[in-house]
Amino acid sequence: MLPHQRADRGTPTLPICIARSRRACQDAAMSIAEISAEDALVALYTSLDERRRPEEVAHLVLRVVGGQLGLRDRMTVGRAARGAARWNGWSSMSVDFARPVGGARQIDAAARLFELPPGGVDPDDPVSLLDFSARLSESLGAVDPARLDFLRDRLNREGRAAAGIELSKRQYNRRFRVSQRLLAKADRLAVEQTKRQLTMVARAGFAASIERDAFLADPWAGCFVAYLTAKRKLRREFTLSGRDNPYDDIADLLFTHCTANPATDWWMIAQAHPTPTVLARLTEAQRGELLGRWWTTMRQVAALLKRVWTASEFDRATMIVRRGNDSSTWNLLCGAYNAARAAWIATLDAAGSLGLLQASCPGKAMLLIAADLAAWHRSTGGGPHPDVGVWARLPLPWDVLDGTTACTRADVEAACAAAGVDPVTSGWTGPRTPAATGRFRPTPELVHGVSIADPLWASVLRAGGAFSGKLTKGGLAQTLIPGDVVVSDLPERDGHVKPQ
Repeated sequence: MLPHQRADRGTPTLPICIARSRRACQDAAMSIAEISAEDALVALYTSLDERRRPEEVAHLVLRVVGGQLGLRDRMTVGRAARGAARWNGWSSMSVDFARPVGGARQIDAAARLFELPPGGVDPDDPVSLLDFSARLSESLGAVDPARLDFLRDRLNREGRAAAGIELSKRQYNRRFRVSQRLLAKADRLAVEQTKRQLTMVARAGFAASIERDAFLADPWAGCFVAYLTAKRKLRREFTLSGRDNPYDDIADLLFTHCTANPATDWWMIAQAHPTPTVLARLTEAQRGELLGRWWTTMRQVAALLKRVWTASEFDRATMIVRRGNDSSTWNLLCGAYNAARAAWIATLDAAGSLGLLQASCPGKAMLLIAADLAAWHRSTGGGPHPDVGVWARLPLPWDVLDGTTACTRADVEAACAAAGVDPVTSGWTGPRTPAATGRFRPTPELVHGVSIADPLWASVLRAGGAFSGKLTKGGLAQTLIPGDVVVSDLPERDGHVKPQ
């Protein structure tokens, strides 16, 4: 059986799903071409909380400000916008980050079993779910509604009679289990919502929290924020060359127009692009507010990092993934923490307050690296990133942030000197030196970081489990993949580069 075939008749096969997705994307591409400037600006605002390809965002930017661009600038943006129609506008990759599933199913089950009228509970609000669960638990005689242990907290026959609960043991147990599931769902929903929020912080700063009216009131700033955040949200490729600078030639020309406009909303831009140039244009009060928000985010993420660190065994000297490490959660939290830390230090610098690092300077957190990528680095003469050596010499950042351990700027500078790292330009004790402005590059179709020639092959390979590090499905391992399908450079089994 091929990877795209399904034995069950009730589920559409992959080609059918691909065809439906293609038709949907064709309809979306057509709607973009016909959309008005006002609706395009609203679509750009919506994209702040999504993962749209930069090509699609560039197309919307043309609809909003294309008539105000000079010929050269219009051609620059148009080069990217034309890519929105590549493969008829279809991509195998999701246009959104995973959104947590609410508790509507659990609420319906509880309402039927407890014979309650529908409504009154927000299925997407963990607090509302917890309140609902607590009310149900109290009706079952639970001593602590926040803790429902099936063995210890249920009432026996005498306890039910004393509490005035006229239910059979079976009916009582069914209601108890439903309350348990509702409580567990509230906890899971809160965790998943926090993870998605931090994903957005890692990728786009506070852009997702920009108010709609403010965004629509400044089209140039809105176009810049939407395009830059779309570039920052791109998936990482499996490569040795590092990530492209998301601030490319298109972002630069949009930023230039913002700079030329005396009415630009720099506060809005600072939510997504807190660079020294932008922060210098804010008021003292605005910089103070940003300092507080970034500091709060750092502490929040650091507490979550501590939980993952305590529950796992990491090789701090190499930060190479080991079996049992939750690398996805760890790297997500590291991305959010490092983004918040970089913005916090940049804001300190803009406020002239970098001297505060003399008293306390929490370090960065290092991402976990896949073992095969680490082996590829070694085979080409490379090694761990120099920052890993600094990280290994410093106290853990969460211990610094909660006051358990001291770490001053002098401590960080000493660790950087031992690792051969410039503490300022690398972002350890000052704003990181910005990379050279990039040049727009079409968004590749990726399967677990591996670039694939077209979305159809990407869908087939992803469905078959290729490049996932797990066993492939449906005999994909025995299927010959044409040589021009994978367009990335990949290491062979001995770690050397295998050209495609």
